Amino acid sequence: MVIFYGSQTGTAEEYAIRIAKEAKSKFGLASLVCDPEEYDFENLDQLPEGSAAIFVVATYGEGEPTDNAVQLIQNLTDESFEYSNGSHRLDGLKYVVFGLGNKTYEHYNAIARIVDRELEKAGGVRIGECGEGDDDKSMEEDYLEWKDGMWEAFAKALGVEEGQGSDTADFVVNELESHPEEKVYLGSFFPFAHRHLSLFANKRLTGELSARALTRSKGIHDAKNPFPAPIAVARELFDVDAERNCVHMELSIEGSGINYQHGDHVGVWPSNPDIEVDRLLCALGLYDKKDTIIGVESLDPALAKVPFPVPTTYLTVLRHYIDIMAVASRQFLGAFVKYAPTPAAEEWIKTLATDKEQYAKVVTSGCLKLAEVLQLVSGTDISVPPTKENTMAWHVPFDLIVSSIPRLQPRYYSISSSPKLHPSSIHITCVVLKYESVRHDKVPPRWVYGVGSNFLLNLKHAANDDHVTLITAAKASAHEHIPQYAIEGPRSLYKAEKIYKSPVHVRRSTFRLPTNPKTPVIMIGPGTGVAPFRGFVQERVAMARRTIEKNGVEGLNDWGKIYLYFGCRNSKKDFLYKEEWPQYGEELHGKFIMRTAISREPPYKPDGGKIYVQDLMWEDKAALSEAILTSKAYVYVCGDGKSMSKSVEDVLMKLLGEAKGGSAEKEGAAELKLLKERSRYLTDVWS
Repeated sequence: MVIFYGSQTGTAEEYAIRIAKEAKSKFGLASLVCDPEEYDFENLDQLPEGSAAIFVVATYGEGEPTDNAVQLIQNLTDESFEYSNGSHRLDGLKYVVFGLGNKTYEHYNAIARIVDRELEKAGGVRIGECGEGDDDKSMEEDYLEWKDGMWEAFAKALGVEEGQGSDTADFVVNELESHPEEKVYLGSFFPFAHRHLSLFANKRLTGELSARALTRSKGIHDAKNPFPAPIAVARELFDVDAERNCVHMELSIEGSGINYQHGDHVGVWPSNPDIEVDRLLCALGLYDKKDTIIGVESLDPALAKVPFPVPTTYLTVLRHYIDIMAVASRQFLGAFVKYAPTPAAEEWIKTLATDKEQYAKVVTSGCLKLAEVLQLVSGTDISVPPTKENTMAWHVPFDLIVSSIPRLQPRYYSISSSPKLHPSSIHITCVVLKYESVRHDKVPPRWVYGVGSNFLLNLKHAANDDHVTLITAAKASAHEHIPQYAIEGPRSLYKAEKIYKSPVHVRRSTFRLPTNPKTPVIMIGPGTGVAPFRGFVQERVAMARRTIEKNGVEGLNDWGKIYLYFGCRNSKKDFLYKEEWPQYGEELHGKFIMRTAISREPPYKPDGGKIYVQDLMWEDKAALSEAILTSKAYVYVCGDGKSMSKSVEDVLMKLLGEAKGGSAEKEGAAELKLLKERSRYLTDVWS
């Protein structure tokens, strides 16, 4: 089998590897897990008889392929593209498709559907159903539900029988007693250049994200080589009395070679919080051995590559390179049953692994991470700080941890600045994620913390020398504190005197302003959804300055209006960048119109209901419909994809339908469809 993955954040790649491992354990089949960028697709028609091609592809943005799958989609959809047989035919090719998407987006699993359609059109024969995972609900459960039927159809189509494989380890982990300290490099994704090792003699190299980062050499900074960006500014955007935090951070990219455009995303590479690293070390019985140097070797390099450089330590692996903060998957829990320390723990973890409803109630609703599940089922109180004394150890082979827990991925944020005004810095606007889990009789409600946003909050406090109490193994009153991270980085790489740094890279986006300023722009971004629109407005301000300098204020006369619909709860507590918008308005000389819906302050609706951005849009229906229908305005939506974006679409259909003399359901829907087809309606939403 050959398994192709189209992955933007690593999730599709992880599922591709899981499929390969299961094919090996079920049927004894060897697989090649392949990045489509590295495959010569002219030879796809040469796949041997009795083989299959599997495509695990994510849909990104506005129904786009991930960066590494762009060429794959072009080859499949371009009928002039010829395979080695001299035609665009793949007659008899057996294939499987599993898509990763999110139903809050308009083009749900569009890429998986395109792959399926084009392969079938070319003469391919699909095995089983085209699987579609929904990240808005449970990608994991969608995958588990799909795969059993797929494997049954797979066995029939390829004439193989289950039971021909074996459940063997992917890796072997050895503890190294006498490895030279200067050759212990932990965390980078590339081997070190030998000539640089002397630079770090007598220093343990822990947690570097790349070889180039390690040697401080310059080069292209990307997802494999993030740039340690100094924090130039870090401040709180919410009022001190607000119950939430929102971090504004300015990251210096001076001298890095990094460039960005308005609307792009910045990837921030966090580590895992200290208390959760300690929790898993204790649960695995490794706390006293956390600094032990280990080597990891792949037993099947074609299937499973070691996901981090070795030799390394247990501590570094859990802190920097695997996603120990993710909710424990049901399939993964099944692998732990035979390592349970007591019969009671064995029975309970087996129930969670096999009973979908119990798993949903206890693990999913409780947002339980692997370490918390191991503690819970073995009788440990997960609400107290973890120690080796209060945590029963599970003697799980560490190779199982390495092969089963996905890599820790960057967290992406919409850039909230324009390079026209801020060429040497990238701005982030990030609300800090903290919420209570659902109560269950076996799991009391706990505070759950977002990995990336609390990492940024740690950096903000450190950059400003704020005196706050952080959650460590000794302090775990989550109602008052935030989790502590090792923000100084490996070998204090991310701290220079009093300046802290964060490893980052830029991800390109198609979320862009029209190039012609005469085109009106309508932006809807409540809460931190306003982040990219701050960059948009700055982009127009920079253009206005140049225009006025050349032609005077009259040069703006034929510019289109720039509408911004923003929403917050309280005008004094969470009105983001409140002091900036009037200044932008002055520089744009009447072309910038901002409307703010403040949901928890009067005035309210006649029935007492709260006012949201869509209500203000309806009030402005005449101006908006004229801008869209007559002046060909572009519409942008950023923020909550579950309810806000749907409400915005509803009101757009309503006002456009009325302007066309018809209904929202018919004329309004047709106009909205046209906007999307012409790329004049763009969204950047999340669930």
